[in-house]
Amino acid sequence: MAMWKRATGAIKDKNSLVVAKFITRGAFGDHDLEAAIIKATSHDEHDIDKRNTRMLFSWIRASPNTLCPLVRALSRRMEKTRSWVVAIKGLMLVHGLIHCKVPDARKMGRLPFDFSSFSDRHSRLSKTWGFNIFIRQYFVFLDERAAVWLQDENKTAEDVPLIVRQLLKLRKRQSLLDMLLKIRPRADNMKVPLILEAMDCVIIEIFDVYSRICSEIAKVLMQVHSVGKLEAAMALEILRKATSQGAQLSQYFEFCKKYGVLKANEFQTVTEIPEEDVQELERIINGVSDKTYKNDDFKENDQMATVVREENNAIVEHSELIKGGLKTTITDKWEVFNDNINLNGEHIDSFFNENNSSADQEATVSNLPLILIDHVAVHFPFEIPDLISF
Repeated sequence: MAMWKRATGAIKDKNSLVVAKFITRGAFGDHDLEAAIIKATSHDEHDIDKRNTRMLFSWIRASPNTLCPLVRALSRRMEKTRSWVVAIKGLMLVHGLIHCKVPDARKMGRLPFDFSSFSDRHSRLSKTWGFNIFIRQYFVFLDERAAVWLQDENKTAEDVPLIVRQLLKLRKRQSLLDMLLKIRPRADNMKVPLILEAMDCVIIEIFDVYSRICSEIAKVLMQVHSVGKLEAAMALEILRKATSQGAQLSQYFEFCKKYGVLKANEFQTVTEIPEEDVQELERIINGVSDKTYKNDDFKENDQMATVVREENNAIVEHSELIKGGLKTTITDKWEVFNDNINLNGEHIDSFFNENNSSADQEATVSNLPLILIDHVAVHFPFEIPDLISF
């Protein structure tokens, strides 16, 4: 039965390639684009074609005009499919597209197809229900993720105070993290390479979202003694949410480690926010705190609890507030994610270097995650600074 399904899927992909060759029009390599999408989202659950996926990203970076044709072609394929394999590969392709450093990709907005009620039609529901739920939850996150990026690109009203903008952004990030934590395999038959690869993408996204949340919380806590009660109440709500999410993250990563998700092993213990910090913020809201923070030299541009810069090949982390100012801690345990560095810190000069053999290129690409974060992310979670009790 498995061999029959695999053969049927291969025939469908081959037919799609033939059809694409005849229906694509235009002089800008539309056929090559369609063919790469079909190969990157094939029906073969045992094959993850990272080479064609990377090639699509390279085309978009080299010529952003290919973004719209790619999105249209991918959308057509996703709207037609009833295969959980094709659906997951398509979502991973979209996920990589969001992070491919093309400005227009940030303005894409919500996804042009709908998997919120996806259901596989190639196997019995008793075998595919777990995959269906996984796809729906993955889609919901990516759809919201793209929408949030579009909102970030739009200018916020200038009359909105900086602290309020930071708090609203934190709420969005925490909502995204909630969506990410719902993406997990739930059925016994889901421990397959494709699901593990998708989970690696989710883990890397959590690295990014969680580091942004911690950074923004640190900035807000630096200003908490100089804001009004309404802003302090919003900050308290976010702090409580962060405490809850810290516990959920610990459980999530423990589950992923046991399940065999490789990237989960790169995320160490989550440091939870001390309860006394939450209580102190409550006292500030109630107007009973007599603690103040004064520093005449502290300017708005310096209001970051976490500032990362390179210094003598080390990372300088301003992460701890003490009397008289910031304490500087030097650490070399951070990882930088971009298109030239993978999660193991290894530099990659080119995916398709002419000096490399075809076998070397394939090996390099196959070892890379599909999602490469263009944001400085942490190798381990930020420790939330004790910025309330002085």
